[in-house]
Amino acid sequence: MFLQSLLYSFLFSNAALLAASTQSQSPTDYLEKIRHSQNLLTAFFSNMPKGGDLHHHYSGSVYAETYLQYALQKDLYFNPERLTIAENADEYHTKKMSDFAKDKNFILYQEALIKKWSIKDYLPTDGPSDKHFFSTFPAFTIPANRVVKEGLLELKQRAKLERVAYIETMLNRIPTTINMQTMQYLNADLRTAQQSENATQVKQDLNTLYVYLKQQNYHTVAQRYNDSFITPLHSELKIDDSDFTMRYQNYVLRFMSPIEIFRDMLIAFESANTNPLVVGVNIVAPENNEISMQDYWLHMQMYQFCHVLYPKVKYALHAGELALGLVKPEELTWHIHDAVYTANASRIGHGVDIAHETKCYDLLKTMKEKKIAVEINLTSNEFILHVKEDKHPIMLYYTEGVPVVISSDDAGVLRTNLTEQYVLLAKRYPYLSYLDIKEIVLNSIRYSFIKETALKERILSKIQLEFKNFESLFY
Repeated sequence: MFLQSLLYSFLFSNAALLAASTQSQSPTDYLEKIRHSQNLLTAFFSNMPKGGDLHHHYSGSVYAETYLQYALQKDLYFNPERLTIAENADEYHTKKMSDFAKDKNFILYQEALIKKWSIKDYLPTDGPSDKHFFSTFPAFTIPANRVVKEGLLELKQRAKLERVAYIETMLNRIPTTINMQTMQYLNADLRTAQQSENATQVKQDLNTLYVYLKQQNYHTVAQRYNDSFITPLHSELKIDDSDFTMRYQNYVLRFMSPIEIFRDMLIAFESANTNPLVVGVNIVAPENNEISMQDYWLHMQMYQFCHVLYPKVKYALHAGELALGLVKPEELTWHIHDAVYTANASRIGHGVDIAHETKCYDLLKTMKEKKIAVEINLTSNEFILHVKEDKHPIMLYYTEGVPVVISSDDAGVLRTNLTEQYVLLAKRYPYLSYLDIKEIVLNSIRYSFIKETALKERILSKIQLEFKNFESLFY
């Protein structure tokens, strides 16, 4: 009992110390005192300016409750056994949600949909975490595509409340009706060239595709997307204001056929090249997907080809979102390398397998010298890859001088926010001081793809002023 009382006394005295006033001490000293208190860290980082969120998927960042609200308002067709929704009746969806509304179990169906559309209440017995995560996106596709306006405004409002000044979101795959049927033969040619890493043959095939797509006026598809969707949407919603800015990345899908992904990539680059609101082109879908792994080298060649055509377009690439055990060990040794050296990526998304990369120190040195920032997503990496704490490479990047930014990835699916990412950062990596974390925040604007130099400088200046106001709380 004496030892128990002593322990309680120690805990309560520490709690009193941690709860002491923030006055008359620097934010650096205060942060060191609260490193192990989740609530005190949350309060600290909720009030701290957080700059930008650079690795951000639009559809995965809107919370499932918003998608559910749409399904209820539009009274979509619902299958309670499959937990799926549809806009029109079919063999699986014969009744509308209103038909089930009087059922006393309807609230349970709604809760089940939220769990299916996010990681809420996820248990290991529910299956592999990575499979569950990626299965959420096709499940909520219908509402995600219908509530873009509401979703973007939700993200803006949440960001402002959270003291986030900038979001660079992966918004869309640009739709197109360009028919690739006559070019189908090039799928086999490209994959044959890939087997022997024949870059010369790949470039010849891609040039053939490029000539065909020029004839099909691919640039008009991009222009139509910019003029009829991005620009009017951004303007109508009044997204930008004195406290908040948003920019967009187009994306292509890793699991499509080579000729289709190249078509989409060209359109995405053209869009980014001709609209200041579209600042980059990314590539999405599970990196360990069979086609993603098979065609990764080829995709990097495509980015290189597009980079020559559009040298001013910057882009971040999901690369190295892999871990030991998820794929064969040799597959961990080259993805970030090729994203940097072949594809010429301006930022790397995730980069979790960096320690396994061949000549990783040379690669890290290159990233440092070329100022290729790495987008760190702590909650995402923990849930999808089971990589956290000292298994995570963030300190490897940091100690080797690679610019680091902290991002949320898919806050809606992951039931998190950017504040929590900074809480995890401070709690798990005590080597990083307050000043180090402040630099990471500033990096999120410095390494953003904002095209307007004056705008970037204005946002940086405003954040610096907000930091002064924040730090004044501690004196």
